[in-house]
Amino acid sequence: MTALPEFPPPASEDRAAPPLAAVPDAVPAVVPEPLPEALPEPGSEPEAPHAPGLLWYLTEPTRAVVDLGQYAAARQLLRAAPSGDGHTVIVLPGLGGADGSTAVLRKFLSGLGYDVRGWGLGRNLGPSAATVDGTRALLERVAAERGKVSLVGWSLGGVFARELARERPELVRQVITLGSPYALRDARCTRVNPVFRLLAMFYEAASDVPPPESERPPVPVPATSVYSRSDGIVPWRACLEEEGRRRQSVQVASSHLGYCHNTSVLWLVADRLAQPRGRWRRFAPPPGMARMFPAA
Repeated sequence: MTALPEFPPPASEDRAAPPLAAVPDAVPAVVPEPLPEALPEPGSEPEAPHAPGLLWYLTEPTRAVVDLGQYAAARQLLRAAPSGDGHTVIVLPGLGGADGSTAVLRKFLSGLGYDVRGWGLGRNLGPSAATVDGTRALLERVAAERGKVSLVGWSLGGVFARELARERPELVRQVITLGSPYALRDARCTRVNPVFRLLAMFYEAASDVPPPESERPPVPVPATSVYSRSDGIVPWRACLEEEGRRRQSVQVASSHLGYCHNTSVLWLVADRLAQPRGRWRRFAPPPGMARMFPAA
């Protein structure tokens, strides 16, 4: 949930898309980072989340820079990403991040024709009264202007997005979370627990904090959870959506700090947002891109 230093948005680009047949050759293959762990079998008791391995944690900054380099090399590929109907998308940053930390993602979505909004609340310091009230007011204001909006949340921002969708489903078109540990039961299982505890003095009273995800009803709008088994900040199992008719978890190969500029994540978010309203479908990688989405 720690934010990447804020990168300047990329320069505006020509949106002329290359033929899709040429897409696989437009960028070097993005090989997922393998891990021996497997998803739990349907109906089985999932393994309890634990803190990511020390190696994944220590290499987060380096791998985030690699993700950024792959993004720079993949711009020709991303020109062919699906575009949608131009509806409004609100992007919420992770713990410690401000709108600058999601600049690449927001610039990319704006280039696809969406009306993209940052959250405009400064740095995300956790569930303080100002943050909770501010996100509610933001959703209500933007929805009043533009109609139903899609919410994209990185890490802790995704936890906020899910709660907003539960509170005001009539205002939300869909929710996409990027490495958001909403199923976490113990903050000690993240690598940013010391920061979270330090900021706790600013948070809402315990009575105002939602109960654990396991005690919450499903999100009442279409929901896609993006996770990476090589996430070095939060346990990937805590980011898994319970499968359902309009719910899906999709694995990518990304660092936690790289979610908002990872090539696979950008394509996936574009694909999810491009779905016609009321016609949600499960994600399937396009031909030639299956290796970018392990086990999808």
